[in-house]
Amino acid sequence: MRKYPICILFSFLCLACSSNSSDNDDDTIGGMQSDDDMTGGNNDTPIGFFACVGGVADIYPCNGYDLLGGIPLGIFNAASGNDIWGWTDTSNNREYALVGLDNGTAFVDITDTDNLVYLGKLPTATVASGWRDIKVFQDHAFIVSEAADHGMQVFDLTRLRNVASPPENFTADTRHTGFGNAHNIVINEQTGFAYAVGTARDDAFNGGAHFINVQDPKNPVGVGGYADNGYTHDAQVISYNGPDTDYTGSEIFVGANESQIVLANVTDKANPAEITTLQYGNIGYTHQGWFTEDHRYFILGDELDETDFGFNSRTLIFDFSDLDNPVLHDTYLGPTAAIDHNGYVRGDEFFLANYTAGVRVLDISGIDGNTIVETGFFDTFPTNNTASFNGVWSVYPYFASEKIIVNDINTGLFIIQKAN
Repeated sequence: MRKYPICILFSFLCLACSSNSSDNDDDTIGGMQSDDDMTGGNNDTPIGFFACVGGVADIYPCNGYDLLGGIPLGIFNAASGNDIWGWTDTSNNREYALVGLDNGTAFVDITDTDNLVYLGKLPTATVASGWRDIKVFQDHAFIVSEAADHGMQVFDLTRLRNVASPPENFTADTRHTGFGNAHNIVINEQTGFAYAVGTARDDAFNGGAHFINVQDPKNPVGVGGYADNGYTHDAQVISYNGPDTDYTGSEIFVGANESQIVLANVTDKANPAEITTLQYGNIGYTHQGWFTEDHRYFILGDELDETDFGFNSRTLIFDFSDLDNPVLHDTYLGPTAAIDHNGYVRGDEFFLANYTAGVRVLDISGIDGNTIVETGFFDTFPTNNTASFNGVWSVYPYFASEKIIVNDINTGLFIIQKAN
């Protein structure tokens, strides 16, 4: 692979888009198309700092969020981006972006955004795929992909402390092969269990959830699974501490299962039990959701309702006060026609990866009273806000520094932060 200096100093002009664009649904496989004609960007040019002034940061539409910097796909030697997660090394408080790519996972030290360090790349375990997902537990990254026979790579992130000649070509510390392809990986950090979902529909758990004990990260052990409701596209698993005292302390699985939401009690790995299933009006594709921090509400995105029914970006809020009888509490419609993708809660804010409309930040402090307000955004795909599968795949908003890392399918890594 191509080599670059240890520090990439962002004193260059910003690029626009990469030479590759995914025009595909996150859930249906297709080819890549050239995207050079959209903005004329250089896929090998680093992205520099631009303040959000007058509604733009260089060419990027914005409201209240500055562009700190970024690394385009060409530097990663990749054709497309997908998932993203973060890791903070608590021994020194350095912050790292774990960047999902079609052909592997890149690791970037983002502590000093004037001197971003591309440390290296862990190649895909088998073949390239547009779908890759990453989570972190006990200083290890756990990585799955839709690539055939990929399994789950485990990478010790403490190795990033001492990279002599970046970018390095990394190898995994171990690889769990209890399944082949998987669409997503979920980890309950309180219990040390991982849940691989979106596996082969004809496997032992019908594409549902594979339970994996990762309490010893380098020795993952499969301990069963959940198959009763079929294929799970994405999920969140929590140690429940919400208003329904019947389930206090239980490990609760909430699956986005294409045409329904599934709630299950997975505390006893040998005997997982369905709690209930839930549907809603105008289902396109039940895609992904996240609990509010008090575990009362679950905020869900349906990936195809914009294209199937003509909604503006639609976010559904369910009241989970009674897990046996959840109900639709509110519906939020965004200001654009863009498709919503992954969304995450931090405090009273919801950070939504909104494909062509970029990252949208919603104030959910008034969620009890059905008041949700967009307070800011940063749009990494300036060409349009139409309902297509380009732009931001995912966002990670959990760094103590309040940096936010964003992975754009067409362009690569962006680091943004709320403007002063």
